[in-house]
Amino acid sequence: MRPRIAAISLAFFVLAPACERSARVHTAADGAHASERAPPALHATLAFRMEGQPLRTLTLEELTDHIVPRSIEGFDPYYQRSKRFRALPIEAVLREGFRGESVGVFGSLHFVLRAQDGYTVPIDGSRLLEGGAHLAFEDLEVPGWEPIGPRRSNPGPFYLVWSEATQRDLETHPRPWQLASIEIASFASVFPHTVPGDVAASSPTMNGFHIFARECVRCHAINREGGRIGPELNVPQNITEYRPIAQIRAYIRNPLQFRYGAMPAHPHLSEANLDELIAYFTAMRPLKYDPDASPDAGQPAPRDASAPH
Repeated sequence: MRPRIAAISLAFFVLAPACERSARVHTAADGAHASERAPPALHATLAFRMEGQPLRTLTLEELTDHIVPRSIEGFDPYYQRSKRFRALPIEAVLREGFRGESVGVFGSLHFVLRAQDGYTVPIDGSRLLEGGAHLAFEDLEVPGWEPIGPRRSNPGPFYLVWSEATQRDLETHPRPWQLASIEIASFASVFPHTVPGDVAASSPTMNGFHIFARECVRCHAINREGGRIGPELNVPQNITEYRPIAQIRAYIRNPLQFRYGAMPAHPHLSEANLDELIAYFTAMRPLKYDPDASPDAGQPAPRDASAPH
């Protein structure tokens, strides 16, 4: 559900084979035009957390004091071409960020990656540590970062990239930019009020929950838990309480038939998948939890007189 997209699921991109090329990783400095590049923001910070508790916050300067940066090159599905970045291997970043903690083997843990704007990526350690994941902190082609996504955002100061040719699918290998924190936490502990309760493991409702957890939570929240890029889907009203079911399904399938925006189409979701998502949304209607609710919830906010007209 990115590039910072107000979407029901992660962005779907069709990668043009003509643009594809093998990834390359170098440990030497890039040389030639290094002096022309804008220097990275050494005081940029990355927070590390464990099960909701802050552990430490490290600056880029502190990270690079202990980790040797690499120059990596590979196809980037957001830019739709090969890109070169200066980056830190994610495993080394995790070792430094969680240094001294008894966390066991990183590959057996679960992580939550959060961006500055609320984009949230739950990801298994086995995926994050499969090799190829790097934390980019400098664009080696465009001084000060080339803008990314439909909103032309600056992806810095930290952008998760993958260097292997088999890691180009944004569904399986998400690439959050403007990364602000890395947390060790299970999905249930971070988003407990998204779980639909006592339902059968093989039920359409539970299958829909798994689709939401796998794809939608990066941009959307249920009961104020999840991403903040797209609309909240359960409070103060559940999406099925103010949108017709047929319209929800059609919008997920192809939002551009309704309006222009950043949300992508979702041809990879089957009709059964849509049935399961609707079953999940419907099951959550009586399970509202809104810690941000106030007595005047739902009332329009007073107009800011200083706001432009």
